[in-house]
Amino acid sequence: MNFFAMLSEAFLKILFSTSSPSFYSIATSSLFILGLVGIFRKCGIKWWMALIPCVRDYQLGRAAGREDEGRFAAVMQGVLALIALLYLFAPQDPSASERFYDFLSIVELVVQLVYGIYIIRVYIGLDEVFSQKPRWIILWIFLDWLPALLFGWDKQIQPQWTVSDMENEVSHYFSNQKAAVLDQGLTVNLEERTATEFFKKKYLLRDIHMYIKPGHMVLLLGGSGAGKTTYLNAVNGYEKAKAEVVLNGRNMYKDYKDMQYEIGFVPQLDLMRGSDTVYRTLMDAAALRLPADFSKAERQARVEEVMKIFGLTPVQKNLVSKLSGGQRKRLSIAMEFISNPSLFILDEPDSGLDGVMARELFQQLRQIADQGKIIIVITHTPDRVIDLFDDVIVLAKDANRTGRLAYFGPIQDARTFFGKERMEEIVKTINRKEEGGEGRADEFILKYAEVQHG
Repeated sequence: MNFFAMLSEAFLKILFSTSSPSFYSIATSSLFILGLVGIFRKCGIKWWMALIPCVRDYQLGRAAGREDEGRFAAVMQGVLALIALLYLFAPQDPSASERFYDFLSIVELVVQLVYGIYIIRVYIGLDEVFSQKPRWIILWIFLDWLPALLFGWDKQIQPQWTVSDMENEVSHYFSNQKAAVLDQGLTVNLEERTATEFFKKKYLLRDIHMYIKPGHMVLLLGGSGAGKTTYLNAVNGYEKAKAEVVLNGRNMYKDYKDMQYEIGFVPQLDLMRGSDTVYRTLMDAAALRLPADFSKAERQARVEEVMKIFGLTPVQKNLVSKLSGGQRKRLSIAMEFISNPSLFILDEPDSGLDGVMARELFQQLRQIADQGKIIIVITHTPDRVIDLFDDVIVLAKDANRTGRLAYFGPIQDARTFFGKERMEEIVKTINRKEEGGEGRADEFILKYAEVQHG
């Protein structure tokens, strides 16, 4: 068999997703593709995309409102295509060839299993879009061509919305109410934060506007993938967005070099050396974060002041590796506090701490906020310390998986707005159904936008 003949056979395997392009497999695959043509036409997707391997998986995910799952399934299908090509290049030696085939078979099996998981999620989404009962998933798994044909060509089975509807239902609705820029406090007017995926512009965040007063301690809530970290990175200037971020009257993006130490950022995982003492760790932080014209005596005085504030003076000679979990958290915060920033951002500072230690830590943060600082905190256990916060930011994914502002304001008003008493219940309300939530994100994004619009 010449190279082009082998390549043709491999293409048939890829096109029809089967190891042997028999008449049955070709027939069922053709019927499946015909069904996808109908589904794509109903959902507002170009029908010919059903003919292209990998692309059809991604577009099917879009039709199902499961774009991320479709994208991953498309990648797995691409990996399977690569494996099919690798089978053509087995070693000539029989024993080596056998090991080669065994290895590829194992890899292929694993990839097929992963692909199966994600494509099933897409099929579940299709059932929801076409208002069909969950039991259809059985047919999708064992006879995918049959439900594909019915969904695609039965006139009585119609989608509740098209891809265009899903992408525009919430995304086009903006508050158009920018936050006021004042001389004190933090103003965030974020129009959009984008990235490019699959040669397509993807919106990570859109339409987020707020003004946070000095002295306020703010909780940042949102489910997985809602854009919490992306939002914080945009605020602190680490990943710039199409936005205006003004802290105490100064534009963060325009004056980033001069203002970078105006913001203290404490990540979830600390990067401290275990072989250094507490005192040495803070002195190193002072050398990095304090102005160059500070003398050694001034740096020492600042370190001693910060150790006293965070209760680290008794353990200043201890190695970092010997500290308790609570002490390490306080040290990581103290390192950022050295430069006396106006804005403090903390990503899960209570991770790994019990209730008592977590509360002590948040009480210290409350004391810092009471000095006129702004503090924004992500925590997955907010209700045990919620009484220490002033406001809450709630980010949620809209129908197009874009992070949007579902609420910003006082804690008690948030309870009324969502009809929930606990913050963890609010997160569950806006999470998607497949994530164990109620799937009401769009409802509250629109509600908040309407409130802002007045």
